[in-house]
Amino acid sequence: MLPWKRAPRTPRTRRTLAALLLAAAVAATPTAAAATPTAATPTAAPSRGWNDYSCKPSAAHPRPVVLVHGTFGNSIDNWLVLAPYLVNRGYCVFSLDYGQLPGVPLFNGLGPIDKSAGQLSVFVDEVLTATGAGKADLVGHSQGGMMPHYYLKFLGGAAKVNALVGLAPDNHGTTLLGLTKLLPYFPGAEDLLNAHTPGLADQVAGSPFLTRLNSLPDTVSPVRYTVIATRYDEVVTPYRTQFLDGPGVRNVLLQDLCPVDLSEHVAIGTVDRIAYHEVANALDPAHATPTTCASAVG
Repeated sequence: MLPWKRAPRTPRTRRTLAALLLAAAVAATPTAAAATPTAATPTAAPSRGWNDYSCKPSAAHPRPVVLVHGTFGNSIDNWLVLAPYLVNRGYCVFSLDYGQLPGVPLFNGLGPIDKSAGQLSVFVDEVLTATGAGKADLVGHSQGGMMPHYYLKFLGGAAKVNALVGLAPDNHGTTLLGLTKLLPYFPGAEDLLNAHTPGLADQVAGSPFLTRLNSLPDTVSPVRYTVIATRYDEVVTPYRTQFLDGPGVRNVLLQDLCPVDLSEHVAIGTVDRIAYHEVANALDPAHATPTTCASAVG
């Protein structure tokens, strides 16, 4: 125990701690700039080039791609680079908003993750109905790469998903470089997280949510899995906890493909075209090409 007295749990203390936790988390995530739907609405926000419900998958790319944003992200800002990248390659691309909290605009992915997985389930059904496809492919960043595992394992998603591609997914939780171990020394911090931002509390390594999620094997047949990680990840730590074990898994460390790629947690999901080349390979493995540093301009 650290040598300070237990502080009283006053409303002011709780508000201050909440502000500090939120500021720290926002500093590690993309800035949001688009309005989002209300909490129970999984419908995607409008966008340019994707979320086109008239799009019909081609013979070359027979499955729609559903993009799943990360914590504090939304259906637009997280995908301003990757969505057009995939649309330009002939994919029907869709993105959803999930995990909204009442009274919290712009920043999503904060609600209970099991409820967010239910929103994903509804959205995938909408996309499959609109496109006429039998299955979808999922690509998620951070929480968006982990949350679909709940959908696959507990909500019947494995029958509707061909592949799950995770960009820096916190598949086994995170310690935030050990910062989560300090929570017991801040009176009320854990209660605050659970009560006000359950989507954050669920992602702490060893949380009840993750304990249940990982009580089953990492993978569900016949889904194919790809994890793309960076050694410079400062949010999901240790970074190797992102990797999965099981059949149909490809674990990729970005620096093994391009040693000079310095992308960290945010960049790998929002701007890194080297990582995106690996996403394209995962979506169409029959036509995969080697990913190198030159993929940044491909």
